[in-house]
Amino acid sequence: MFPAYSLHTKATFIGLSAPLCWGMSIGLTRCITESFGMAAGLAVFNWVTCAFLFLVLGLPDLRKFPKKFLFLGVPMGNIYTICYCLSLYLADGPQQTVEVGMVNYLWPCLVVLFAVLFNGQKARWWLWPGVAACFAGLVMVLGGEQGFSLREFQEHILSNPWSYGLAFAGAVTWGAYSNVVRAWSNGQNPAFIVFSIDALMFTALWAAGYGDLSGGTFQGWVSIVLGGITVGGAYAAWNYGVTHGNITLIGIASYFTPVLSCIFSSLWLGASISGPFWLGVAVLVAGSLVCWHSTRHSA
Repeated sequence: MFPAYSLHTKATFIGLSAPLCWGMSIGLTRCITESFGMAAGLAVFNWVTCAFLFLVLGLPDLRKFPKKFLFLGVPMGNIYTICYCLSLYLADGPQQTVEVGMVNYLWPCLVVLFAVLFNGQKARWWLWPGVAACFAGLVMVLGGEQGFSLREFQEHILSNPWSYGLAFAGAVTWGAYSNVVRAWSNGQNPAFIVFSIDALMFTALWAAGYGDLSGGTFQGWVSIVLGGITVGGAYAAWNYGVTHGNITLIGIASYFTPVLSCIFSSLWLGASISGPFWLGVAVLVAGSLVCWHSTRHSA
């Protein structure tokens, strides 16, 4: 038996590993789709994730989930997966992959914004400057070497509208889904259910001819195994950390996931990240933290 303070500290450190694992997801997902096509590698990846979640968390009791969450809420998580994976698959090269990933990371501020607009969350006035900062940071990320250029931003979007559009749709969907989980899930963890449906969905696409495992690279196979373990482990670590550890510290750390994602993607995919890009990421992260802080002091 651990003393109470030791368990709390241990749980906090375990919870802090979740953002680190999530920061690897963009680079790993892109590598999987590059190596195996749209569906084949992602099918195996999701089955590995399900296996890891089963070993760590066990099977969920569906009877404890409200029906409206199972039939309306869970599909939102699957829609997010489709948007997220397709946006990375359609990205043109490592650099654009990282940019698309940063569009996806609008979701932290959107979670807070939707909680205020639709879920009754109270927030102070600085929520709105925080949201504005997030979008300004995104413009800087997509503004090329100039850093903050609406013209460059528009050209970036028009160069690959499907990829950027799906990434934005995914961010909106995840922001809404996170609030639905809070409002409808009855405190239950839906991760295993969502990933199981994802696995079945990508397996069906694989059977329909979207992708092939035979031509996969060694890095692609490593990405599948590492991705399944890290994503499954991230959900398990997050659940354990926020239940038994310092939820405030873990929550703050999660907002730095875009920074970790850029670092890992630059190493794993060979993406070149410029100074203005890093500045845009910093503004995006700062804006997300301002949004979060506006709800912490709303009382």
